[in-house]
Amino acid sequence: MIGAFFTILASGYIWSIVMVMIITLLVYREVIQIANISAKTNVRWFKALSWYFFITTEYFLYGESIIYYFKQFIMVDALLLPLVTHHRFISFMLYVLGFVFFVMNLKKGQYRSQMSQFGWTHMAILLIVIQAHFIVNNIIEGLIWFVLPAALVVCNDIFAYVCGFFWGKTRLIQLSPKKTVEGFVGGFVMTVILGFLIATLLMRFDYMTCPVTDLGASAWSNISCEPKNPVFTSAPKAIHPLLSNIIKLLLNKDITEVWIAPVQLHAIVMAFFASLIAPFGGFFASAVKRAFKIKDFGHSIPGHGGLTDRMDCQFLMGLFSYMYYQSFIKMYNVSVGTILALIINNLSMKEQFELLERLQTYLVNQDHLADQIGGVIDKAQSLLSKTVG
Repeated sequence: MIGAFFTILASGYIWSIVMVMIITLLVYREVIQIANISAKTNVRWFKALSWYFFITTEYFLYGESIIYYFKQFIMVDALLLPLVTHHRFISFMLYVLGFVFFVMNLKKGQYRSQMSQFGWTHMAILLIVIQAHFIVNNIIEGLIWFVLPAALVVCNDIFAYVCGFFWGKTRLIQLSPKKTVEGFVGGFVMTVILGFLIATLLMRFDYMTCPVTDLGASAWSNISCEPKNPVFTSAPKAIHPLLSNIIKLLLNKDITEVWIAPVQLHAIVMAFFASLIAPFGGFFASAVKRAFKIKDFGHSIPGHGGLTDRMDCQFLMGLFSYMYYQSFIKMYNVSVGTILALIINNLSMKEQFELLERLQTYLVNQDHLADQIGGVIDKAQSLLSKTVG
């Protein structure tokens, strides 16, 4: 399984996104299936509506991401432009149609069951589909923001188990009797250390650090990005005099500064969350299993239960990583797509032609389009005159 994961990562960004989408679909199916099996009565249209709301949510979320990250390509397409411009309204109406269909099919004697299933479906969409979508956004922002958080959760799970197995004596939480304080602390310490080391390794590869501009690119593609996010650039940091003296005493070396990249410090913060907060996603999943009196969410992974049993912490960690990246790491630069969207959505056709003419005049004055501008301006003026006329 680990080999397959790394193979998919190396195969290209698009395959990493497809992997997350497939995992999302399978986890959603497991969760919906639990509610369907546990229902005392056969609720009308429950499965069909659950999948309808799933598809509607995916349409909205991935449409938003495509518009945001690749607007420079889709805003210039005459066929896609109306869908892009009215994407949110279309998504809302699709949801409303599902809601109306649900209300029209309420049946006397099943109100409680139908309302429970409706709420269960929306909880699954919120905790699985929406959170998983932010993981896809992390991939587009740079593969490191997907790999690093996922690796931190795995490290914490492994070392919490190992430390709990050898030294665990004190129960951590009633929901999970096998979880111990010793394992929790041991997992935390090791995850912080390994988080620093994993970030140190991943920051060396442009395939990991560069935002996605070509979904078809792979680990063997010639990928580079300029300007590069400064969080991946090492800089000297002064060491506290007390720590410097201790190092000198132990190693007989006078070290007053170390070279460190901000991403290594950010990785430590993420490790804190992966160790101290993300496990509560697993505790929540344990509560769900106890509520429905089941051992595992499914049997898709032999010996480990369902995918939900393995992904319960990953979804929460992925959402945190997205929020943290957007708040403290992301560089907000004006892009061609952003300007293009502003022009299309806010300028009239006449103003767009005027902007085109002025931009071309500027480029000519800078000797960038000296050989081509005459024909381009004539065409723009011709189109402008037709528009005015």
